[in-house]
Order: sequence, then C-alpha cells, then structure tokens
Amino acid sequence: MIGKNLELLESDHLTDITKNKLNSLHSETASIEDLSTSLRVISQAMFTHYHQKVIILIDEYDVPMQAAYQNDYYDKMVDFLRSIFSSSLKTNNALEKGIMTGCLRISKESIFTGLNNFSSYSILDNIANEFFGFTEKDVQQLLADCQLSQNMNEVKEWYDGYRFGDLEIYNPWSTLSYVKYKIRDDSFKPVSFWANTSSNGIVMKYIQAGDRGLRNEFEQLMNGQSIVKDIKSELTYREMDDINNIYSFLLLTGYLKAIKDLGDHQYELVIPNKEVYEIYKQSFMSYFTDYAGSRKNELYQELVNGDARKVNLLLNDILIRSISYFDNHESFYHGFLVGLLNGYEVISNREAGDGRFDLCVMPETILGTVILIECKHSIRQDCLIEDAEADARQITDRNYLEEKRFKIYAHAVGYGISFYKKQCYVVKTE
Repeated sequence: MIGKNLELLESDHLTDITKNKLNSLHSETASIEDLSTSLRVISQAMFTHYHQKVIILIDEYDVPMQAAYQNDYYDKMVDFLRSIFSSSLKTNNALEKGIMTGCLRISKESIFTGLNNFSSYSILDNIANEFFGFTEKDVQQLLADCQLSQNMNEVKEWYDGYRFGDLEIYNPWSTLSYVKYKIRDDSFKPVSFWANTSSNGIVMKYIQAGDRGLRNEFEQLMNGQSIVKDIKSELTYREMDDINNIYSFLLLTGYLKAIKDLGDHQYELVIPNKEVYEIYKQSFMSYFTDYAGSRKNELYQELVNGDARKVNLLLNDILIRSISYFDNHESFYHGFLVGLLNGYEVISNREAGDGRFDLCVMPETILGTVILIECKHSIRQDCLIEDAEADARQITDRNYLEEKRFKIYAHAVGYGISFYKKQCYVVKTE
C-alpha cells in the first residue's frame, strides 16, 4: 500500500513521527503494536497529504482467523484484528467509509468492539445480494462479448446455483476462469476450479470426523437430494468443531445452497452445482481410498487365514464408509475388490476347472495361499446369505481350486461373496 504511495514518505504535510511509522511499515520492521494501528496511520497520512477522505477495503477479513485457529494462535489473532479494526474504523476522521468482506459473520469474536454504526449482510439477505457475484444477466453479457453464448447452459450447470437472498448468483472466479480457457481452446471442458484450493479441507475434515449419520446425509446431497438443517448466520471459528454447526459453515462458505427458508432458522439445503459436487466426490473418494488402504493388509491376512467371520466384518466396515451413488452392479463390486487388493497379484475372469472364476489373489511363493473369490450382486438384502452360499458352491462344483496351476501352492481357499448396496456376506468353501 505504501509502495504505491511513496510520496507520503517525503510529504511536507506529515510530521516526522508519522513518516517514521510509515517507513517502518514500508521496510517491514514495524513492531506488533505499530502494525495493530497501521491502517489508521496510513489512512490519516493519506487524508493529510491528499486532502481527501479514504475508503478502506478489507477483503477476506476472516481468513487470518481461520489460519490462526488451525495453527493455535487464535486468541492472539483476535486481539490483533480487534486493534486493527477498532483503530481504523472507529472515530477515524480520515475515513469516508469502510467495506469488509468475508465468508463468516464473526461479530461474536468482539473483533468489532465499539463498531456499532455498520451494516452486515450475509448470503441469506436480499440487500446488496447482486454484489456477491455474477448475476445471470452479467454472465449472458460476458459470454456474448466473448462469442461463447452457446456455452451458457454448460456454465450454468457448473458455476451457477448460489443463492444470495432471493437472487441466483454465479461463482465469478470460476466463470471467468472457464471463459479464459474456453477462448484459448474451444475443446476445453468445464472443471472444478475450486478443486485444488486449500479451503476444500473443510469438506474432508467433516467427512473424516463425522459419524455414519453425517456421511449418509452427505450421500443424500450427492444423490441430488436435499436436507433440512438449522442454520446459524453468525459463527466463530471456535465453533467449527461442533458437529451441530457443520451445515452452517458449509452454507456460509459456498459448499451448500439454501433453496427454501422454512422459518425458525431452518433451511432446505442442496449442493449448488457440478463444480462443488466434484469437490464432495473427490473428498469422499480420497477419504474412502485412504481408509480402505489402511485395512487392506488386514483383509488380505484374514482371507489367507480362512476366517470368513472376520472377512465379513472387515468388508462390511469398509463398505459402510463408501458412498452408494456408485454403480451397484456386479461389475462395480468386482472392481471394488480388485481395487481393495491393489498391491497384491490379482487375476480376473480366467478359465479354471469347468468354468471361469471372478478373481484370484496369487501368493508370492509356493508356500503361500491361493485366494479364489466368486462375487455376486444380490437383488435384495434377504438374498445375501443364499447368494454367497451359491457362489461358494460354484467354486467347489466347478473345480476351480483343482486347477493345475493352483496345485503347486501349499494352500488354497475359496470364498463366495454377495453384495447388496453397502452390505455384503462372505461364505468360505468347504
């Protein structure tokens, strides 16, 4: 800021004390105390030098508080910001007006102590809602100016869907990013520009920390359904870990959209667009892959040991943490098992005995155990046991384990596994 107004450092209108403070800010040698009043000092210096009152714009004022919360210096940051805001926005004769933006309305933090003459608007308010992003008219004009009007539906599907008060709003940064790439390459397909931003850790955090009920609600959202939740419009970062505030944070930070105000602070919520859907999908996949990977070796060992009960428990635990928007057909469950045993030598759909087995896990040495699996997608939950038993019988009846290539190994074991949605049943061959 001072770098763009270096004339202040030589101004005849400013005292030496003020210029010394400006110099220490410019050279990044200022003390914490001087930094805490820096906006007031700079604004008053500008007013004195230019003879015009200043407008102070503070973007993402809550981001430093998020970083402080995550890195255990939260109280110090609250005190520091309170000093910054109080000194610059309260009884500052150099101030014309101040405008602050952020995701969360954090008045409870008392960082705005004494600032009683300001108005606060959130995504739930109608006032100023057209300034939070691009309106439909804005996007239509933007695409027309760039000869991309034919892509309006695509942009709407991916980057529209935010609701500020009663107005539909597009994500401005993602919309502009899409246009930039589309102009350069007509074959460019829309992507989630949010996908690699650090703020997406909030979704992963809640997936990891949440219980089965929370993951089921996330699953509902990913299946295009809505959920109804109590929403707090004012929160503190201290309340982030409260399970009851999860949906308030997700709404206020753009990961959910309120489609209906049901009164008494209750709102009907959905995922706003495909861009945000991709974030949920990637977060769930990352969580699921990490969890399944952490149990892979244990699962393999129980398969080798021939303990069908423990294999049953392990597979059901892993499945319950997956998400059911995946394809529930037999091919999915086959791929699920192959992926789960990644790192071991897995062969699929090969001839053996009097038929073709689904998959087989080969041991590293002839002293190891061959694991042969037949899997089936059951049409109903009450068919799980019967189908698993039928799969196990198939291994025996078709002589899969009598295959010559398996006879060189010390041991062989077969399993019939049936799947229905996020449940399975495991039967070991006799």
